[in-house]
Amino acid sequence: MENFIVSARKYRPSTFQQVVGQHSITSTLQNAIKNNQVAQAFLFTGPRGVGKTTCARILAKTINCENLTSAIEPCDKCESCTSFNQSASFNIHELDAASNNSVEDIRTLVDQVRIPPQVGAYKVYIIDEVHMLSQAAFNAFLKTLEEPPAYAKFILATTEKHKILPTILSRCQIFDFRRISVEDIADYLKFVAKSEGIEAEEEAMHIIAQKSDGALRDALSTFDQIVSYSGDTLTYRNVIENLNILDYEYYFRITDALLSDDVSQLLLIFNEIVENGFDGQHFITGLNEHFRNLLVIKDQATIELFLASKSLKEKYSEQAELCEVDLLYNALEICNKYDLSYKTSNNKRLHVEIALIQLTQFGNVSIERPVISKKTIKKEIVTEEKKPEYSKPAAQVKKTTTVKPAAKPARIKPEEGNNRKIKNISIKDSLEALRNKKEETGERIVPVIKTEFSQEQLLDVWHSFTDSYKSKSPSFANAIAKYEPKQKANFTIEYKVDHILIAKDVLNVTALLEFLKKELNNNQITLKPVLPEKTEKKVAYTDREKFEEMAKKYPGILKLKEQLNLELEF
Repeated sequence: MENFIVSARKYRPSTFQQVVGQHSITSTLQNAIKNNQVAQAFLFTGPRGVGKTTCARILAKTINCENLTSAIEPCDKCESCTSFNQSASFNIHELDAASNNSVEDIRTLVDQVRIPPQVGAYKVYIIDEVHMLSQAAFNAFLKTLEEPPAYAKFILATTEKHKILPTILSRCQIFDFRRISVEDIADYLKFVAKSEGIEAEEEAMHIIAQKSDGALRDALSTFDQIVSYSGDTLTYRNVIENLNILDYEYYFRITDALLSDDVSQLLLIFNEIVENGFDGQHFITGLNEHFRNLLVIKDQATIELFLASKSLKEKYSEQAELCEVDLLYNALEICNKYDLSYKTSNNKRLHVEIALIQLTQFGNVSIERPVISKKTIKKEIVTEEKKPEYSKPAAQVKKTTTVKPAAKPARIKPEEGNNRKIKNISIKDSLEALRNKKEETGERIVPVIKTEFSQEQLLDVWHSFTDSYKSKSPSFANAIAKYEPKQKANFTIEYKVDHILIAKDVLNVTALLEFLKKELNNNQITLKPVLPEKTEKKVAYTDREKFEEMAKKYPGILKLKEQLNLELEF
């Protein structure tokens, strides 16, 4: 049985031309070799799996090659190249700083630097994960890095450049490796699949490339994993099953259901996704990505931001034509909001279902929803003046932008004995009246009703309100019933309150004002709250005064005190 070699090692680039996605860096290094301007120290930095160590090895191999090609590539035939390929080169040393990060390890390296190469032009030291060196090790390495022998070259590689001392950085040529694009990774996977005799679908290669997050090594590892699962045929279905990726067909079906405003279908599709074992947040994140893809593919200027196979781009383009831009904006906002609040939700399934239901508010493109705006509402101007139908003297007419003329108020009946007719008061009705005032924007002619009323009528209506309002807000009703209101000039009603907060209770004060206007048949009434004077304020009883008052009201308390021989302390 032959030993299996993983694709990341088997297809590791051995020349600059084979390096994927780092053309600017490889070109710079080749030009430096060609012009004999190779620096003493290099720092290769970037994310994992993008070719830092690979480029370091190729650079070390190339500068020691005895017969460079015209393309500035190693010949793979000279003694230096063959020894490097067999991992037997004495001129190229690799040090893993993650496990060799002490001062002693660096001192050993410095001692080796003093010995010139026996074969070849340079001794190259590749220090991987250099940020793992200790502070003392960095200091021990600093002097050698600053003034190395002419034959010594240092290539440092790291994923965390910010952890390296500035004094080290200033002595190196820094090359920032970037993440490899999805297209480049997919093309390289096709090459590997063809070399291995594996039939692979293009969409499958793109899914692996997207999952690798710009790291070619991760993509090759995933490729090996899926080949072990599926054999010689690598399909899109095998990839999503093995990597536990939600099929994009679900997102297309979700969007179709949104466009048709089919809430039932939305919930059924999501139920199918949950039953297949997918997490709700995973779904909402993928749906957000789907809407983003639909948005970027609608514009030719942003279509290059969508990374997918040709067939998948066509499918997205077809659905994007059915979606309006405003729909996609709103969908992105809703999905992002529910994604952020997902972890704090107690019922996570219901949380996602509510998000889907909210999406349907913008999904039905076949129904034209009117956009209501105050600026677009036409004002209805009533030019014909009408006299109010009241038995009292003719009212004046005032132009305003408030509610429609109120119905004829009920007349106040005189009090018949103790049987006072109390009408029910509704806060809901008062709020509805206020809401109608705000929603009505047309100019109306509202009659000014100035029906005269007496102090007795005011007190009668005031008591009617306080008696009936106790079931709605007992504290407010008791507070205003404590003092009698007084009629002032210009239909102003002055009423006393113990605290100004009572007068600032807008909801209840509005209900009181509307009741007075209706019952007194006068829409010019205003309320003026005042605080009672200090002499009017009630002083709290002492314990002795309380007892004496109770004794006056209940004489039996004194007899009980004498019979029990009680002594009260005040």
